[in-house]
Amino acid sequence: MDFVVDASHPALPGHFPGNPIVPGVVLLDHVIEAIEAAYGPLSSMRLPQVKFLQPLLPGERARVELDGAAGRWKFRVLRGETLLASGEVAGGAE
Repeated sequence: MDFVVDASHPALPGHFPGNPIVPGVVLLDHVIEAIEAAYGPLSSMRLPQVKFLQPLLPGERARVELDGAAGRWKFRVLRGETLLASGEVAGGAE
């Protein structure tokens, strides 16, 4: 799933003033959105492991890649070939 976080996103003004970067929680929101688009709503979830490696700037295109099956997924968030974040999501469908 590809996405772009617009410069007007409400989380950006405080993260960081004058030099905004997309907060990690916004990246994770796109990961959950990708999982739910493919597997349906999650009733609960855990994030046993998450690493943020590089920043994403407003307006840059990124993508979420998923590997796994219902109940447990590994994810990667990439900008081109650059790995921005990776980790695991464990959860149940509603």
